[in-house]
Amino acid sequence: MTKDKSAAPSGAAPRDRELGGRDWGATLALPQTDFPMRAGLPQLEPKLLERWQKTDLYKQLRDASAGRDKFILHDGPPYANGNIHIGHALNKILKDLVTKSQQMLGRDSNYVPGWDCHGLPIEWKIEEQYRAKGKNKDDVPVVEFRKECRAFAEKWMKVQSDEFQRLGVIGDWKNPYSTMTYPAEAQIARELMKFAETGQLYRGSKPVMWSVVEKTALAEAEVEYHDYQSDMVWVKFPVVDVTGRAELQEHYLKQLEAEQGIPSEDFFAKVRNAKVAIWTTTPWTLPGNRAISFNSKIKYGLYEVTSAPAGNWVAPGEILVLADRLADGVKTVAKIDSWTRLGSITPRGLICAHPLRAANLGGYTFDVPLLDGDHVTDDAGTGFVHTAPGHGREDFDIWTASTRLLQSRGIDPAIPYTVDENGALTNEAPGFTGERVITDKGEKGKANDAVIKALSDAGMMVARGRLKHQYPHSWRSKKPVIFRNTPQWFIHMDRKTKSLGDVSLRDVSLRSIRETEWVPPTGENRIRGMIEAKPDWVISRQRAWGVPISVFVKKGTNDILVDAKVNARIYDAMHKDGADAWFSDTDGARFLKPEYNPADYEKINDVLDVWFDSGSTHTYVLEDPDHFPGLAGIKRKVAGGRDRVMYLEGSDQHRGWFHSSLIESSGTRGHAPFDVVLTHGFILDEKLEKMSKSVGNVVTPQDVMKNFGADILRLWVASSDTTNDVRFGAGIVQAASENYRKMRNTLRWMLGTLAHYKDAGKVAHADMPELERYMLHHLAVLDGEIRQAYVEYNYAKVVSSLAQFMNTDLSAFYFDIRKDALYCEAPSSLKRRAALTCVEQIFRAVTTWLAPILSFTAEEAWLARYGQDAKSVHLEVLQPLPATWRNEALNAKWEKVRDVRRVVTGALEVERANKTIGASLEAAPEVFITNADLAAAVAGLDMAEIAITSAAAVTTSAAPTGAFTIPDVTGVAVVTKRAEGKKCARSWRYTTDVGQDTKYPDLSARDAAVMREIES
Repeated sequence: MTKDKSAAPSGAAPRDRELGGRDWGATLALPQTDFPMRAGLPQLEPKLLERWQKTDLYKQLRDASAGRDKFILHDGPPYANGNIHIGHALNKILKDLVTKSQQMLGRDSNYVPGWDCHGLPIEWKIEEQYRAKGKNKDDVPVVEFRKECRAFAEKWMKVQSDEFQRLGVIGDWKNPYSTMTYPAEAQIARELMKFAETGQLYRGSKPVMWSVVEKTALAEAEVEYHDYQSDMVWVKFPVVDVTGRAELQEHYLKQLEAEQGIPSEDFFAKVRNAKVAIWTTTPWTLPGNRAISFNSKIKYGLYEVTSAPAGNWVAPGEILVLADRLADGVKTVAKIDSWTRLGSITPRGLICAHPLRAANLGGYTFDVPLLDGDHVTDDAGTGFVHTAPGHGREDFDIWTASTRLLQSRGIDPAIPYTVDENGALTNEAPGFTGERVITDKGEKGKANDAVIKALSDAGMMVARGRLKHQYPHSWRSKKPVIFRNTPQWFIHMDRKTKSLGDVSLRDVSLRSIRETEWVPPTGENRIRGMIEAKPDWVISRQRAWGVPISVFVKKGTNDILVDAKVNARIYDAMHKDGADAWFSDTDGARFLKPEYNPADYEKINDVLDVWFDSGSTHTYVLEDPDHFPGLAGIKRKVAGGRDRVMYLEGSDQHRGWFHSSLIESSGTRGHAPFDVVLTHGFILDEKLEKMSKSVGNVVTPQDVMKNFGADILRLWVASSDTTNDVRFGAGIVQAASENYRKMRNTLRWMLGTLAHYKDAGKVAHADMPELERYMLHHLAVLDGEIRQAYVEYNYAKVVSSLAQFMNTDLSAFYFDIRKDALYCEAPSSLKRRAALTCVEQIFRAVTTWLAPILSFTAEEAWLARYGQDAKSVHLEVLQPLPATWRNEALNAKWEKVRDVRRVVTGALEVERANKTIGASLEAAPEVFITNADLAAAVAGLDMAEIAITSAAAVTTSAAPTGAFTIPDVTGVAVVTKRAEGKKCARSWRYTTDVGQDTKYPDLSARDAAVMREIES
């Protein structure tokens, strides 16, 4: 054990203690510890990790907490495709703070790490490797291709596992879960089949976001929005007919004749010659146009052009139908000099010709009706929305909702397929077949230019321009996506389902949201809005690396085969051979026979959206004993039940994992899979900018751990307000290191001092001096605050409260005062023994409070105190400290004492700065207290001990002019004088009794008596 030779008696500077020919320093009970001042965390932490692995700390935790209420943090699976980044570190450390603190609060807080392994990023990586070797993916058997994807994921799971463990995260790393294990794939397929069995799954044709680059449908959670420059055009749709003429005359034609003097027949003739103007930023969708949407709540007018430049797209005499509020804007972009507003018009009943009919391309001879829709606004454009039901959700919805109306007017309600999977226009876009919307490299194709030229040549343009706006891009390829009508598999959101109690999946999901605790509470509003607006869930992907949509469809129909025996065979086969079992059977005979003829059924080979994969993990991690027996049987939403399940991820997962898990569980179980959802923000650099390798502001967790240690990262996470975006960078790492250093030094001093503590010398609370009882009151109050902060997941409050306590209340106050007693007084001294007893209590409390945060350092300190054979600090439970320690009256008194002390120490600092004194022990201040409350508080106390001076005089007299004061403590003034007497060679205090004991002529009477006890 190393003696801290720099530790001096209180109030003194370190110096040579050999006075009078003897090393008196050797007689002091100075701190002794092997706990180093310099942490050396990069070297220490791997050793502690090895210890935890050898002793199987995870199993010890499970054994110790058997039978307790459960708190399960279900791990949102990271994607297994690369080294972890600082966002991963934030997420995993935060999860570890939750699990460790909940464990120490007395729960069985189990944590099983997991990985998301299917999906496009891995598949894309293997395809890149193929392309580099000149191989074609389509020439490789699908099962062989899937094996390469599996091997890729396995490699990165191992890498990430090691990196996560290096952060100090405790969990079942020997038995993690992954979405690509055979049992997991089988269970995911079984969850899909449940939706089929209950009638919630269907195949439909709807516009979905489609990645031309990746050749698959994407969900909203798989896109991100970036700036994109689009072509925008204003286009004319000539009116060719008006249905319900008598109704129109009833509503406004006669009114116009009466009010404006325009004959009804003349105005009606103007309407028949008008053109409805639309505005769009996707000209390539115009071949797919089948309607125009308007809003009957908007006011529209008929505008006849009276003057325009020669050669303009809009000529004098042309009549446009526009929203009144937007007319002037159209006039400007169309370069119209003047026009006349003929009157108001309601677009209901208008029938238009397709603008490409005039281009004589063939195929555009159908009529274009006007449909009334609430989605149309007069905020931008013309007040009319070009409606291509194959290229937009709202377009699709209003078109399909108008089926009866369309049929009544003799209009075919079929939706065309105008764009193929490669982003090329099909033969259902006559005149443009083969033109690319977006190329397979994500570059803009020539379809826009071709459509615009055709419109211009046909005289159907009003204006054109360019618009920079936010546009969806695939978050994987970073390329723009398109909206494309394709056959896909969906889960109903609004269909009432018997298995759900004759309510819809949306209803159950919204109820589940209300039943969940959201941290912070704003998360509830965010996800509720998303669920309220969510269309039917598109769950199919046209890829190979994933769990298949394992259903059969009767050929010639959309009828899904629902048969318990077939589904059981599918599950059993996947449980044994994985999802490869599905792809290796070309016609499904393994599953259909003997009951069904494979020739009669279509075997679906689309794979599931990976969000369905991860959204199903709760079904086998938390429920299926075949996977994780220790996690089976979690009780949720049970009256009186105390078991809790938490999901914790970044706030983007409101539309990702939280979203898919909520819907999956609500659809199959009738409730959410979680009880608590906690979200955190994203990582920004110190300038609040997004981290980017190209900018050079990326700081990796690997570098921080290599140079500083994982505990510095853990302290940074715990100190941050993670409910918002979190700053990170070199300066912040340095600040966290400095905070860590102060905390470590406090632990080190306690460990050194406690080297002299013996249980036999323990002092009962009632027998302790006031100062110790005051500190234990502080400790008990802080205990309640710390435990409550852990309950509320408020780790920043834990850190700030502990830092304040350790730096201000302990190091700068209590320890400073008690150093003299601890170092210099006799072993039998009650004050010294009480101080050691108090420090022991403080050490145990502070170290256990810190354990969830500074996991390595707390363990190091715990073992340094209680021996290398001691149980881990992480096995401790944060039991409430004795209520009898609380003493508000004593606390109030000592808060006043500390106010007086602040005035004295302030006065000493001034004298030290003026070099009137050096160490505070050279002083003997006179303290003038005219405040009766403060005077009563310090009455009977040794102010010299409290202020760490050799002597002090307290008087209630008025202070002389020039005495030192501070503004926030009234009624206290100090005059600093030098201490009288000689300096004790052992304690360095100046007293008049030095030399009274002839055996120890260099010592004060107190220190001489101590030496007689020590040497007796």
